[in-house]
Amino acid sequence: MSTIELTKENFDQVVSDNDFVLIDFWASWCGPCVRFAPVYEKASERHPDLVFAKVDTEAQQELAAAFEIQSIPTLMIVRQNVAVFAQPGALPEPVLEDLIGQARQLDMDAVRKSIEDQKQTGGGQPPGGAA
Repeated sequence: MSTIELTKENFDQVVSDNDFVLIDFWASWCGPCVRFAPVYEKASERHPDLVFAKVDTEAQQELAAAFEIQSIPTLMIVRQNVAVFAQPGALPEPVLEDLIGQARQLDMDAVRKSIEDQKQTGGGQPPGGAA
């Protein structure tokens, strides 16, 4: 499966229509982004049941700003409309595979409950990197 190019126009629909979306925030001038691209593409072929998407941070500056992307590449995983992972850096293939496996195993009811509990107690950010 090839990756989907996300824009501010299609982002919400792609994320809400799919239970598991991996998003690569990248730019063509970014060396680590270019090196990560084939690793990401191979993973998309190994996991055809998941949606692999890319956001060109140069073309989609508003989208990158909305997610406070400060360093690229940044990988984000969204499960059932909840961002469960976001981290900058090009990942080696085995690390990406392990991360996908961990994200698949998340109990999303528990994740949502944890977020709700934090909101009620006035806690900080939702658990980033919960995967």
